[in-house]
Amino acid sequence: MVERCSGRALLLSFCLFLLPQAALAQEVCRQLTATGNPEYPPYLWRDPQNPQQLIGANADLLKHLGQALGLQVNVVYGGPWSRAQEQVRTGRIDILAGYFLTEARAQRMDFVSPPFLMTPSVVWVRQDAAFTYRTWADLQGHNGGTLVNNSYGQQFDDYARGNLKLEAVPSARQAFEKLLHKRNDYVIYEQYPGMALARTLGVDTQLRSLEPPVSSEGLYLALSHASPCNQPKLREQLAQKMKEIVAGPLPARLLAQNLERWHRQQAGVQP
Repeated sequence: MVERCSGRALLLSFCLFLLPQAALAQEVCRQLTATGNPEYPPYLWRDPQNPQQLIGANADLLKHLGQALGLQVNVVYGGPWSRAQEQVRTGRIDILAGYFLTEARAQRMDFVSPPFLMTPSVVWVRQDAAFTYRTWADLQGHNGGTLVNNSYGQQFDDYARGNLKLEAVPSARQAFEKLLHKRNDYVIYEQYPGMALARTLGVDTQLRSLEPPVSSEGLYLALSHASPCNQPKLREQLAQKMKEIVAGPLPARLLAQNLERWHRQQAGVQP
């Protein structure tokens, strides 16, 4: 009888010991970190006033989503795009704020559906060296550039892997610079971020994009499998609130506001 009581007392003590830890874990998961592509205006870019933070339409939407759920979301600079993805994959950061869905990525992270914005990816060329482009097949025979670990949708990724010559570099700036120096014939990159980068580099008159886009893909939130905060309840809450948000005008409004915000910053106008 004494032994049985001692066993129960030990179990009770163990449970009481775990209670503060569980409460602490819950409290920690009310605060999430997110990151993304830091060269991605108007979706994301580094805050000139605080370069360790990311700002933009994706950051604003994620913070709005967090507020609605009682979560504090800190959108941080996680390094160049390839490194930022690795930071989330390993769980050092909880969320990627803006990720294209592919089969391979879905094996490594949990995607929150639906996507919050659609973004077209286009073929960028030099103004004086454009070529005829109507379909993906027209890219064959040309040397192209892209970003490390970037995706343009499952269908295009599969086609490019078997048919195109694409050299990947860590940043969009490097890809555009190689294009300008004639080391590549074209670069595949998203339309709005490409326009913003070309303006930043002062080369918007030297580059142009070709129609039609190679793809138009949804931007998703993606949670790291390695994040301790990635729990079914949180995923369910995020998905439900995201459905409500994308049914309204907020995503398009945030995109327009941040495009104007980016232009004002580049013009040196204080917010």
